[in-house]
Amino acid sequence: MTQHYETIVIGAGVIGSSIAYHLSRRGRRVLLLEQETIACKASSAAAGMLGAQSELKADGSPLFELAKESRAMFPDLADDLKMYSGMDISLKQQGIYKIARNEEEKRELRHYGELQRQSGQNAEWLEAEELQIREPAVSSQLTGGLFLPDDGQVSAPDLSRAFALSAIELGTTLKEYTKVQSLLIKGDSISGVSTNGGEYQANEVVIACGAWSEEVLGEALDTYPVKGECFSVNTKRNLISGTLFSKDCYIVPKSGGRLVVGATEQPGTYDETVTLGGVFPLIKEAIRLLPELAYAEWESAWTGLRPQTRNETPVLGPHPDYRNLFLATGHYRNGILLSPITGKLIADMIEGTPVPEQWITTATTINQGGVL
Repeated sequence: MTQHYETIVIGAGVIGSSIAYHLSRRGRRVLLLEQETIACKASSAAAGMLGAQSELKADGSPLFELAKESRAMFPDLADDLKMYSGMDISLKQQGIYKIARNEEEKRELRHYGELQRQSGQNAEWLEAEELQIREPAVSSQLTGGLFLPDDGQVSAPDLSRAFALSAIELGTTLKEYTKVQSLLIKGDSISGVSTNGGEYQANEVVIACGAWSEEVLGEALDTYPVKGECFSVNTKRNLISGTLFSKDCYIVPKSGGRLVVGATEQPGTYDETVTLGGVFPLIKEAIRLLPELAYAEWESAWTGLRPQTRNETPVLGPHPDYRNLFLATGHYRNGILLSPITGKLIADMIEGTPVPEQWITTATTINQGGVL
């Protein structure tokens, strides 16, 4: 017998799990399908930065406004997810330093900071001496840094799992190791999905499979994977309090002296192997920023496949041809940051709640990667 749900969400990474969470909080009967396990791909590979300002220009663009709004959701979200799932997502709001290594980068970052301030954001330029007072372990050879106090970080794997477990607590049904083989098309709508575990019907279907969304949809989205290699080390003491972010790497401090360093960018491949050619430049740059890392204890290295679009903005909204099919992918390096607002917006769209038009993929742009 075919089972029926109000909404089927395909993909139990951070985006799909956030959508399931927001829908289940509203009392909807949700089925969350995952071909492997919760947060098994990019969602667990991410360093967890909430870099609305460090990653994006304060230019008033829809994507920047979306990122700011999502960042602001995290304090309340952390409390709610802990209440439902019992998990602490390790929200840390200790800022991000964009590092200048030479005079040219210093000029660029000072200008970048001025633009941030003009748009009403907090941004503070620190000369090299001031940076070392704030973060004594950083290299004395740096030329300064732009401190963005409102950016922060979470544990990406814990956030992803907390979304999924909270959704389950609120009534969502999760089926892992369940691969969607095809969408069930009925006229101008999707009636459900066919999987290796049988067929499931639904009023709406959401595709949130990251770099694999195009494969599930069965048509071009003009998206592509970008491989990123990262590694982690352990130190005997906490070397930094805020995240260091240069043009060639980032260093994210976690609890207990653990540091996550990333990330390479290799577009157009689904290869998930870790290579010496990828990790070695990261090691070299990380030690340049933080010399004591040379004595850190190696922990592990890994890869993640980020979903990117040709115009570098997410696909977020209804499919142009099927009235009850929704897409949420292409978040690239900002999937963790944008996960709360993405879940809320897709839930709003499904329920018919008005959503700012500039935040929705339109029928004329879906095959160009979507625009916000």
